Amino acid sequence: MEPIRSHTIAVLVENEAGVLARVIGLFSGRGYNIDSLTVAQVEDSRQLSRITIVTSGTAMVIEQIKAQLDRLVPVHKVADLTVDGPSLERELALIKVVSTGEKRVESLRLADAFRARVLDSTAQSFVFELTGSTAKINAFTELMQGLGLAEVSRTGVVAIQRGTGAL
Repeated sequence: MEPIRSHTIAVLVENEAGVLARVIGLFSGRGYNIDSLTVAQVEDSRQLSRITIVTSGTAMVIEQIKAQLDRLVPVHKVADLTVDGPSLERELALIKVVSTGEKRVESLRLADAFRARVLDSTAQSFVFELTGSTAKINAFTELMQGLGLAEVSRTGVVAIQRGTGAL
């Protein structure tokens, strides 16, 4: 059986109404899961947006996804950053921890170790900002579970190819 692997796919599209719905429709219509999704306009002059999708599947499924994305009319380019060479991936999370006493001190100590910034502080809570890999954010939130983790808000993965290559 072929292994299922996670892939980060970058898609350059026209910035127009309905494009994101068509891309998501492609995934849902075929039963493909989206683990992470980010979208933002990247070129004002050409009205282009970049969609970064983290999905998983066998090599054949990933190839099907890329081919089907490439056939959508408003799509300019599709790149699989997982296989197209070295790339950088980051995610941002805001993490609220509600605690007092020793748990409060421990949450601050761990935040320092993970290089999380304190954005808000009250007598009973902190809101931390953490940027890094998905694994780093997962590890931090897991450690905060026992210390009063109350809420997490994540941006999803953004990624870019290293070196001179560009989408």
